[in-house]
Amino acid sequence: MSDVAVTLDARTRILDSAEVIVRTRGVGGLTLDAAAKQAGVSKGGLLYHFASKEALITGLLGRMAEWMRLDFEACVASQPAGPGQVARAMLAWAFELTPEATNERCDRAAAVFLAAFHHDPALLGPIRAVIARMREAVAADGLPEGHGHAIMAAGDGMFMARIFGLYTPTEPERHAMHAALSRLLEPVT
Repeated sequence: MSDVAVTLDARTRILDSAEVIVRTRGVGGLTLDAAAKQAGVSKGGLLYHFASKEALITGLLGRMAEWMRLDFEACVASQPAGPGQVARAMLAWAFELTPEATNERCDRAAAVFLAAFHHDPALLGPIRAVIARMREAVAADGLPEGHGHAIMAAGDGMFMARIFGLYTPTEPERHAMHAALSRLLEPVT
């Protein structure tokens, strides 16, 4: 195994470990010592990759932003071309995953977002940039004004309800919301 592969593996293990700590112990439990121990690396090994807690959280956010960007682009590419392609992708992204997959994705994102917000809200810049590009794509999607953004906002609301434990829609509610939002994709007559 090359040194590069070992380095990337350690960095990934550290990020994965930091995410687990935030999810299980809260942001207060995220220390460099705890992350190093959880990842099975020395403190020096962790410091090689992340010189501070802020750098570690920045690494988590960068990874999450890249995942969001790639996942969203793949979702858009899977939709038929034409007006509403991006909004259809938003709808699929928010509602068509199985609840278990959606919950896992939301839990991971929530842990990272809340850790960053708690530590320093300015660190959310990479996530805000990805979301801004998504909003621009939705605005240029060829649908009547507000339709695509309503779908996006509904997905955001589902995410917020999940991460703050506000409510969990039943399966019939999910289907009804999906159907209602799908009507925003229909041609206006």
